[in-house]
Amino acid sequence: MEFSEVVRRRRMVRHYTDQPLTPEVIERVLANALRAPSAGFSQGWAFLALTAPEDRARFWPFIPTRVEQTPTMQDAPLVVIPLAHKMAYLERYAEAGKGWVDRAEARWPAPYWHIDTGMAALLMLLTAVDEGLGACFFGVMPENIDALRAEFGIPEEYHPIGALTVGYRAPDLPPPPARIAERRRAVEDVVHRGRWGHH
Repeated sequence: MEFSEVVRRRRMVRHYTDQPLTPEVIERVLANALRAPSAGFSQGWAFLALTAPEDRARFWPFIPTRVEQTPTMQDAPLVVIPLAHKMAYLERYAEAGKGWVDRAEARWPAPYWHIDTGMAALLMLLTAVDEGLGACFFGVMPENIDALRAEFGIPEEYHPIGALTVGYRAPDLPPPPARIAERRRAVEDVVHRGRWGHH
């Protein structure tokens, strides 16, 4: 599929069939995440992939809103939890040649460990489209993160930034609400050229 078509087709899909994914497809989705950029090539991320039905069943109690509002999300055969590792960045930039020695988080203009892990998640979303699949990124509420960590043995230094589902779209998807198309902002509304306010 042409890249422009992948971008055009990318949507957050919340309704899936339970058709399994081949191991090769799962590996492509996960491996492509590693092609994301990362500050200083820190690669401060990890990905918890849940493919076994029993593991996915252990995951969904931590996302009660999604289960209640869109129960067919649970049919997705792949759930991935992207994890950001802040210390990998702080230690990388304290290395010789990087100029910082104190590992101070305040030096960072933005939390790149979250940004880079988010970009890795986006590559998984785009790979899913390229494979003819649907995918969705969604949050894990703060009050559920500690319990999620405990359930899956996620080390304290890794922070879940959300989760992704990947699978085959259900054939009887409900139509998207009209307000979605109405709310999509045009390029001229968000791109400023040369100076703020110049479109």
